[in-house]
Amino acid sequence: MAILIKKPADVQPSEITPKSVYMDRRRFMKNSLLTGALLAADAMFPAWAKRWPKLPASPYNTDEKLTSFEDVTTYNNFYEFGTGKRDPHKQAKDFNPRPWSITVEGECNKPGTFDLDDIIKPAQLQEYIYRLRCVEGWSMVVPWVGFSLADMLKRFEPTGNAKYVEFTTLLDPSRMPGQKRRVLRWPYREGLRIDEAMNALPIMAVGLYGEILPNQNGAPIRLVVPWKYGFKSIKSIVKIRFTETQPVTTWNQTAPNEYGFYSNVNPHVDHPRWSQKKERRIGEPFWKPKRDTLMFNGYGEHVAHLYAGMDLKKYF
Repeated sequence: MAILIKKPADVQPSEITPKSVYMDRRRFMKNSLLTGALLAADAMFPAWAKRWPKLPASPYNTDEKLTSFEDVTTYNNFYEFGTGKRDPHKQAKDFNPRPWSITVEGECNKPGTFDLDDIIKPAQLQEYIYRLRCVEGWSMVVPWVGFSLADMLKRFEPTGNAKYVEFTTLLDPSRMPGQKRRVLRWPYREGLRIDEAMNALPIMAVGLYGEILPNQNGAPIRLVVPWKYGFKSIKSIVKIRFTETQPVTTWNQTAPNEYGFYSNVNPHVDHPRWSQKKERRIGEPFWKPKRDTLMFNGYGEHVAHLYAGMDLKKYF
């Protein structure tokens, strides 16, 4: 789906035009408060990363207005760097995401520990304009840089016993200060059913807005599952495990009555402490009416078949 860019005459003063900003890399680098951090990160990443702004667009992209770069990178859930929405932006500045490796194990024919640069195939990178919705009732539309999760998993040749895929975040309290507090059972773990993981929509994101992935957004590599609530899109992944049984996931273990294993966006299933029927897009004024929450976050045509016959209130 094409990205819609308004003509200058149609843009209201309060609106943000992030597409034109991030396509103009020099202007962006001069004006961004993150210039120093981005320049330092550029030096750590391989040369091909600098070609990201020219990536092809995913066929599954939305044409909705993008959330601004500032909002995407300063309003985050990442408890490894604090429980407040602004904490990760402040506390992750000194986090060094390189070098990085990912261990793959379990029910597959090609397990091992792989350097991140061996996992990322530049020719497979695309730009994905995906919504990401959190259970608190807010959402963002983000231009991710990434590649198909399914394509990556196939390279490890999962066996017929692989019914689920478990993902684990880095455990290092010296680098992730939020892990010094027992607000969750560390390390953070998430999981998908194998058919969910092999769907065309989930991606492994390594950047956003044409730039390498900021620390507070899950550097250097994270999962994005656009039809599920945001906590399913685990950040800073260091391990992938193929399992025959449903893995224990962090929020489901912490509060099973509030956070189910599936956690599909569903306006008909309320969180015990708030309604899920409405959402607010980050960056929009508070006086503007909230949006209706869409079943499967609007991606039903691509994923509804995965749950045919299931009671989605029971398997929430």
